Amino acid sequence: MSSLRGKRGIGTTARMKKTILALALGAATVTGTLAPAAVALAAGPAAEQWSIGPVIRGRNHSVGMPPSLRPGRDGATFDFPVRGQGSVHYVSLDTAPLQGARRITLRYRVDAAPGARFVAEETGQQGKLGLAFHRAGDNWTAKGRYEAYRWYSPGIVPLTPGVHTFSARLDDPRWIGVMRSTGANNPEAFAAALANTETVSLTFGAEDGRGHGVYATAPARFTILDFRID
Repeated sequence: MSSLRGKRGIGTTARMKKTILALALGAATVTGTLAPAAVALAAGPAAEQWSIGPVIRGRNHSVGMPPSLRPGRDGATFDFPVRGQGSVHYVSLDTAPLQGARRITLRYRVDAAPGARFVAEETGQQGKLGLAFHRAGDNWTAKGRYEAYRWYSPGIVPLTPGVHTFSARLDDPRWIGVMRSTGANNPEAFAAALANTETVSLTFGAEDGRGHGVYATAPARFTILDFRID
């Protein structure tokens, strides 16, 4: 990730690590039924398949977080770090190439103590959730060809308590590259990333700095209820 000041990338910064996935096209909706998936990951992958990062040159940028999610009664889960104890940046999953897939859909629940707020670590803004996908070989520098190795969903949504569904279509040309190219103005690179995807991620941050970290001001928990690529 680069600094927020000057020329910066949407998901780059000096503090980032290798993990995955992008966000969604529509606004989050409370609950909702998922369509049958051609490639469904049941109620979601096992907790240990999700990694928390990114880990770049041996350093995990999600300070105060375990290396992976843990099993919960309703799905894979993690607790947000509270103010002063770290932040969560990327929650990632290794995947097959996304070429030919239509969308990524995440159904999740946020539980929080009364009055808890979710804060983007770098900006102090409302913390938000998004999706991203990574082309195999992404080295997190966002330099040269690697500017088009990581792509972020056209929209992101505020983190709020409750059950929500977030879905991003993969044929939407508004997906955003690390240095703000789009699927519309760089279609070849976007298509190549879909054909060579290695990882998908949930991102936690703000509009500038999609995966730059979020913490909570009081105890709060995130649970993946369902995750599908179809």
